[in-house]
Amino acid sequence: MAKSNELKKADQDDADTIVVNPAKIVMDDPEVRIVNAAKIVKADAVHAEEVPTIPLGSLQTIDALQPEVAIHPLTTTPGISIPAPLVAQPSEYRRSLDDWFHAWLNGIRPAYLPLALLPLLLGSILAWTRTVSAETPLGRFHFTHFLAAIVTVCLLQFGANLINDYYDYMRGVDTSNPLGTGGLIQQGLVRPMRVLIAGLVLLGVGAVLGLVVAAAGGPLVYLFGLIGLLFAYFYSAGKYSFSALGLGDVVGFCVFGPLMTLGAYMVQGQTPGPLAFLYSLPLGLWAAAVIHLNNMRDAEGDEQAGKRTLASILGLGWSRVWFFALLLGAYVAVLLLAVPHRTPHLLLISLWTLPGLVVVMSSVQRTDVPTNLHLAMRHLLKLEIWFAILFVVALIVSTLFPVFPLIPAALLHL
Repeated sequence: MAKSNELKKADQDDADTIVVNPAKIVMDDPEVRIVNAAKIVKADAVHAEEVPTIPLGSLQTIDALQPEVAIHPLTTTPGISIPAPLVAQPSEYRRSLDDWFHAWLNGIRPAYLPLALLPLLLGSILAWTRTVSAETPLGRFHFTHFLAAIVTVCLLQFGANLINDYYDYMRGVDTSNPLGTGGLIQQGLVRPMRVLIAGLVLLGVGAVLGLVVAAAGGPLVYLFGLIGLLFAYFYSAGKYSFSALGLGDVVGFCVFGPLMTLGAYMVQGQTPGPLAFLYSLPLGLWAAAVIHLNNMRDAEGDEQAGKRTLASILGLGWSRVWFFALLLGAYVAVLLLAVPHRTPHLLLISLWTLPGLVVVMSSVQRTDVPTNLHLAMRHLLKLEIWFAILFVVALIVSTLFPVFPLIPAALLHL
């Protein structure tokens, strides 16, 4: 306490100036030291007894207080029960195999499969009609080749759809369009790379199987198959894809018209000619119309993403004109096949689809809303199926009618 008394004495003797720095005061028990004075404060003379102080005992008491930490073994921790949630988790967060099956089924878009299967059916039936005669009233039909061609076409179509979805997603096409793609990538169900790999695998397996099927048709079928494979991949792949250059309608007409029809015709063992090419035109024009209507529906999103389809280039007005021209061209081809002398006039029954066609065309004419155009496209697909069925049935009946009396005897010899 001797130093404390000396400090008090110094304060009384010279109160004009005092060096104080509260931040530098260090309290030791029981002495107080002032170190590193850095600030000079001038004040009036004040007696030391008047300066408020804190008793050192209270500081010692505060310093002596320490928080208590209690450690308990885990075995003594009481059990915790979690109540059942008020809202159950949606079922999509726990997808079953059935859920994944339907997700992938929606991704490969089987609704568009008739575009590929109908010309395959037409070409096969057309080749069969060339083998019907008085000697062979039932004709010759290679079912094995036909079934293998169906599997090949399905694999190529599904693979092309998945690849198309991947590259459209990478270019920002249909990313917010619920009416566009299958939605595997857009809904976050499958990673984009897995969709691409699945598409390439399907395309590769279909190409290998196509090589086996093409062996029954000759070198020209190999050429048609190669062209179809390139169209399937580069329809949307690459910076300058066919669909982005406004050639989607042309590719659809070629693939789902002459290439598919004539390829199936040759797989059945027949040599194509001008008549077979003419028979391939109606379904090719139908397919081009479906693709064009699909592009009309997506024209706004495609243009924002930089995808230049024919629908976005022409605009809505001229796109309607082109759409009507494609459909009417399909019926003109039917007239050329059915009206001339010594032609199967029964093919004209496909004109029964004209009332439905008028409904579709009027709906397209009166609307520019994507949802309405989507409904019109769905009706158009159904209408094409009926058109093709009537066309094929008329072809079969027209072929069997002259040899009908010989059919029972031919059935007995089977």
